[in-house]
Amino acid sequence: MLFFKKKPKTTLASLIPQGYVDIHSHLLPGIDDGAADQANSLSLINTLRDYGFGQFITTPHVLTGVWNNTTEGIRTVEKTTQEFLKTQGIGHPFKAAAEYLMDDVFLKKIKTEPLLTLKDKMVLVEMSYLNAPLQLYEIIFELQMEGYQPLLAHPERYLFYHRNTQEYDKLKKAGCKFQLNLLSVTGYYGKHVAEIAEKLLNDGMIDYTGSDTHHERHTSAFLNPVLLKDMAPLEKALRANECFGI
Repeated sequence: MLFFKKKPKTTLASLIPQGYVDIHSHLLPGIDDGAADQANSLSLINTLRDYGFGQFITTPHVLTGVWNNTTEGIRTVEKTTQEFLKTQGIGHPFKAAAEYLMDDVFLKKIKTEPLLTLKDKMVLVEMSYLNAPLQLYEIIFELQMEGYQPLLAHPERYLFYHRNTQEYDKLKKAGCKFQLNLLSVTGYYGKHVAEIAEKLLNDGMIDYTGSDTHHERHTSAFLNPVLLKDMAPLEKALRANECFGI
C-alpha cells in the first residue's frame, strides 16, 4: 500500500516578498480603530517585519462623525510615532497617508484642502460596506480634476458588487485603481470575498495590495493558507507595490 504525503499549503506570510511596501494599514496609535497605543504599534510592526514587510505607508481613517482625523492631527501622530520607532531601533521607512471615506463631506474636502497621498497624487479611498455613495462617480471625477489618482481600498469586500460585478469594470473605466486586502485570499473575510478576490486577480483588475492591519488577529491570519488556485496574479500584485518605495 502506498502512502502519499499531503502537499503543504502555501501560507500568505510565505508569499510576502522581502522588503514589501505595505500601503494600507492602521498602525498609528490611538487615532482610529487600529493600534491602541505605541506598544501595540510596535508589536504589529515587528510581526509584519518578520513576514518580510520592509516599508510602511499607514493610512488612518478619515471618516466624519466617527474618526474626525485631520491632516495636521495625522502628521502630529506620524512624527511622534516615527520618533518612538527610532528609540526602538526600527529604522524601516514609515510614513502616514490616509484612507478617506467617499461621502459628501469628502467631496467638499477634495476642492478645499490638500489630501494626504500614498505617493505623488495617489489617494486611498473607501466606501461604506452598506452601499456605494450616490455621488461615487462625481467624487472619482472631481479627484481626477484636482490631479489625484483614486485608489479604491478592498473592492472585493463590497458585498453589494458581488452580484453585479460589471460595476468593477465601470469603476476601472472611470479611472479608479484597485487595492486588494491580502487577507481576502485566505478567506479571512468570508468565502464570497475570497472568490471575488480571486476573480479580480485572475481578471487582471488588481493594481496593488495592502495588509489593512488593525490588530493582532490580522497579523496572525497571515499564517493561514492561501485559497487561490493560481498564485501568479497575487505574486504580480505584491511586486507592483515596489513603486511606492519610500
